[in-house]
Amino acid sequence: MEQILAIFRVPELRKRVGITFLLLFIYRLGFQIPLPGVDLEGIRAASEKIAGGSWGALFGIMNAFTGAGIGNAALFSLGVMPYISASIIFSLMVKVVPALEALSKEGAAGQKKINQYTRMATVPICLLQAMFIYSGVLRNPAYGMLSGGEGFLYGFAVVIALTAGTMFIMWLGEQITEHGIGNGISMIIMCGIIATMPSAMKQTMEVAENAHQLLVTMTALWLGTVLVVVYITKGQRRIPIQQARMTRGRKVMGGAKHYLPLKVNQAGVMPIIFAGALFMVPQLLGTIPGLTWFGDLFNQAGFVYISLYVTLIFFFSFFWVNLMFQPEEIANNLKEYGSFIPGIRPGRATSDYLQFVLNRVTLAGSAFLAVIAVLPTLLTANLNVSMMVTYFLGGTSILIVVGVALDLVDRLNSHLMMRNYDGFMKAGGSGWARRS
Repeated sequence: MEQILAIFRVPELRKRVGITFLLLFIYRLGFQIPLPGVDLEGIRAASEKIAGGSWGALFGIMNAFTGAGIGNAALFSLGVMPYISASIIFSLMVKVVPALEALSKEGAAGQKKINQYTRMATVPICLLQAMFIYSGVLRNPAYGMLSGGEGFLYGFAVVIALTAGTMFIMWLGEQITEHGIGNGISMIIMCGIIATMPSAMKQTMEVAENAHQLLVTMTALWLGTVLVVVYITKGQRRIPIQQARMTRGRKVMGGAKHYLPLKVNQAGVMPIIFAGALFMVPQLLGTIPGLTWFGDLFNQAGFVYISLYVTLIFFFSFFWVNLMFQPEEIANNLKEYGSFIPGIRPGRATSDYLQFVLNRVTLAGSAFLAVIAVLPTLLTANLNVSMMVTYFLGGTSILIVVGVALDLVDRLNSHLMMRNYDGFMKAGGSGWARRS
């Protein structure tokens, strides 16, 4: 409580927190603006049809990132998904394309250029996803979400409105990062997930036979999952690093000891997103006449679906970690700066040791992600809860919310520690000068 009150005692921190809440309020305000020509009464029925159909898993993930904007057919329906897609693409390209890799090593200037390329790539992705929403959701007669008007000009207006909404959200995220607290895009995603939790719980309680028992069960499962996610997210494998000692005259320099932290869940939520996106293919094929057996084979509660889903999560976890974490590069950097791992020779032996430890840490993180990813499917099958609800109360959403919340707490603590450290030095310095 003392630290919470200290946030509002520091003028700069109080201003940053106020700006963050104001911009997040503007972000949520955009979800109250419906797209033109949309039948508001048919939106809820359409959301239920989508959730119960073959598109349920896809829209569950998309709604988790957009704050249920797709189901509401609002101005901010796409959310920050296009920007996230562009960021993932450039994160992979930086490790593959030599020109981008060299640009990323130029420091702040190179990162600024990559961010600019990411913003530019967001626009075509916005247009494609907006056309998908218009043609696949709004114009679908089975959903009945349009009250009238399906011409070219109307579709063009909807696509431009959705694209403009996403670009405005991206600008809000940049303003939060610069003038507020935490990473703006991550804060927007977390805000969208938290804002939909009350309605998701209400929807679950309305259709439940024993609402009180279901509420207690889901609350206990959710709290237990949060505790496990926090434990694994903060978990690290610390590799001791010894700095070489250098003797110059009578002075001995170096010799400091520090650690190289390897997170248990280094891949974050990326493997779940990749595996879920890849599993859309068999589910969509199952909707084609004559291939319904394909959809039945990959039933979300079936053994084949869960087994392949877990396998893909393990594969993408190792793929992402080995792509982003280069043991050879780290070993060369340690050798260049005169550091080494005690008991391990510098160079090739250090690289092999880091790869050995990384594989086992990634194995534990992959198992954790597999359990988190399968949890919504098990809840849907055993508790009779819709897929759209479970995506907000478990699985991917918990990983995002807990990760962003922990990062926010660390940033607040760093601001408070910096403030206290500055005041301590001023008081100590003045006193030492007077005593002298």
